[in-house]
Amino acid sequence: MEAAVFILSLVDCCALIFLSVYFIITLSDLECDYINARACCSKLNKWVIPELVGQALATVLMLVSMHWFIFLLNLPVASWNIYRYVKVPMGNMGVFDPTEIHNRGQLKSHMKEAMIKLGFHLLCFFIYLYSMILALIND
Repeated sequence: MEAAVFILSLVDCCALIFLSVYFIITLSDLECDYINARACCSKLNKWVIPELVGQALATVLMLVSMHWFIFLLNLPVASWNIYRYVKVPMGNMGVFDPTEIHNRGQLKSHMKEAMIKLGFHLLCFFIYLYSMILALIND
């Protein structure tokens, strides 16, 4: 059972790593003017909810399987994703808004956030991999 939890978390983490890389590539395309702000934001907003669900799934899995350290490690990122989604101003297109993405350095902050999430998901990937191998050896 424990190995199955970590295998599912590992697959989920791979998907989140892919999404983080996709966010970084799309934001850097916007930064270099390869795509316009509207196209960039519509591409990114399409993946905000799947990212939120993926992170929440990993957090709930660790809570249900009583891996407290990993649960507490995932909780701030899941909370941040929920907070960011809930605090979208009325009238905006989504978390990424084309009218505001170039204002007040939002592009840089979104890029920094995507880089931090990529580092976090890579760290979690190796933690899940180690825990999965340990669970498979102990079974």
